[in-house]
Amino acid sequence: MKFIIGRKLNMTQIYGETGAAEAATAVAVRGNVVTQVRTTERDGYEAVQVGEGTQNPSRLTKAEEGHMGELGSFATLKEFRVQAPTMKVGDKIDLALFKAGDKVEVSAISKGKGFQGVVKRHGFKGGPRTHGQKHSEREPGSIGGGLRTRVPVGTRMAGRMGSDRVTVKGLRVLHVDTADNVIYVSGAIPGRRGTLVEIVAQK
Repeated sequence: MKFIIGRKLNMTQIYGETGAAEAATAVAVRGNVVTQVRTTERDGYEAVQVGEGTQNPSRLTKAEEGHMGELGSFATLKEFRVQAPTMKVGDKIDLALFKAGDKVEVSAISKGKGFQGVVKRHGFKGGPRTHGQKHSEREPGSIGGGLRTRVPVGTRMAGRMGSDRVTVKGLRVLHVDTADNVIYVSGAIPGRRGTLVEIVAQK
């Protein structure tokens, strides 16, 4: 199983062998180091914990300092479920694992949009503009029923939108730039510039 952690840069275009342009998202990959290997005997499941980036050591807690030890002060720690992991603590993960054409799935936190109404959040059409209406262009409409005395569970209403973990499957690696440590993935992926991105190879 191949996986790596990076930071979203921007969208661009990659030209294929036929000259056709394809939308792509650039992801910068900083140092990825294995910080812990979890086993079924000790932890109850198998996984590999990976540290990404760097940060000021003074910002680490005592527990984090003890956990990372001499490996470094990482900005983020992420776990990947791996069956029968062969990696060891201290192993480095680089972009050489991936090549153009690999199928991958990408997970990240989507852009936060704050408190939004039903038109933007759920795609409601809104109320009519005529026939006696005045201020109901973007209202949700009725939320109850004729005989009900409560609002049904799951009714779509206004509320916080975005800032959710989103996984996009069926993407492809278009290009791997090992010189600048940038990987280009087809299509759009969640998040703003600088968002932490998890790239995992699909079977």
